[in-house]
Amino acid sequence: MVQLEKHKLMKFAVQVLIFVIAVLLLNACSSHTNSKAQPPPKNKGNLQTKTRSAVENQVNWKLPISIPEGEFYRVSGWLSDEELVYITNKEQTSTLYSYNLTSGGSKRLFQSEYPIGSVLISPSKKNILIQAAPSSYEAKITIIDLQGNEKYSQIIPSYELSFEWNPYHESEILISKFKEDWTFQVYLMDFERKVTKELSLPQPFLKWTGENQLAYLNWDNNNQKLFAPLMIQSIAGANKQTVFPKVFQFSAFKNILMTITVNEQAQTKANYSFYDQKLHLIYAFTIPQLAKFSDWLVPFNDFNESKQQFITFQPLKSTDVDTYTEGFQLASYELDNGKSSILFEGLDNEPLALSPSGQASLYGNRFEKLIDLRTRKITDMVKE
Repeated sequence: MVQLEKHKLMKFAVQVLIFVIAVLLLNACSSHTNSKAQPPPKNKGNLQTKTRSAVENQVNWKLPISIPEGEFYRVSGWLSDEELVYITNKEQTSTLYSYNLTSGGSKRLFQSEYPIGSVLISPSKKNILIQAAPSSYEAKITIIDLQGNEKYSQIIPSYELSFEWNPYHESEILISKFKEDWTFQVYLMDFERKVTKELSLPQPFLKWTGENQLAYLNWDNNNQKLFAPLMIQSIAGANKQTVFPKVFQFSAFKNILMTITVNEQAQTKANYSFYDQKLHLIYAFTIPQLAKFSDWLVPFNDFNESKQQFITFQPLKSTDVDTYTEGFQLASYELDNGKSSILFEGLDNEPLALSPSGQASLYGNRFEKLIDLRTRKITDMVKE
């Protein structure tokens, strides 16, 4: 009887052992199968799509630029999302090149026997204004097309010049000519008709707000003030009106007028306001501002018409500019939908120039850096 009981116990133990081994093998197989063919979580597919889109959208820029001849001076601006123009200097001569960011090729557009001081690309990106300096008191203005063909040239006696290209009628450019004592004259140059005429305007720094309409801040030169009335008038001087009584600074983009004023409720902050052509407010925001000796610092900014996107540097707090050390945020404001976002933290406040699509920006005092606003990456344009 005892032997029979022992035999039953041993048989039961073997059955239990076989069952446990079978369960373990089954779990192992199930785990191995799940590791290969586990159904994706609900959000995993979206994550894969977003990752793939980010890779597909990332531009493989051919940088740094290989300079063909001379020394790099500066990048001047965008011709398209893939092309920009830059200047090199060699002894007393300057050369203007276009550069293709995707192919990595440079093309010589224009060579000047005098140093090139500035380059201004037309609103349509079809023409380029080049200012060279034959002497300290002369400027040679040349207009070329994108193939480098000269369309117009003129020498203007001057100490300093500023230009405003008419975005509504591209053959016209406003030229403000300054003497050494900063007295000025304003001219309208039509390079297609090859004529230049003097205008009678009260201020030298003007912006186009229509095909024949200008805006300016009407500063009182006898009384130093922080604000001035923003005026609009026709180029012939008719229909003059004050549109805003107290403005610190303003910009005009095609069909958009932006003013910078001090916030009445918080004097240490600046109001940025955007208006359509009928002067209806379409968007506004407030940022901290930094005080200078006699006024305030306006951080560098730019506007993209196709995306209705405004980007600007902004400080983290309001204080004195000489004691501020926290760096600047690069912020984006979208006029169409009211969205805003912080693109970068801790950058230096230096000039910006958005690409035509608004997906990238030139950055730096010589536009020597390139910001990819999609991947949030900054790349040096030239290897010094």
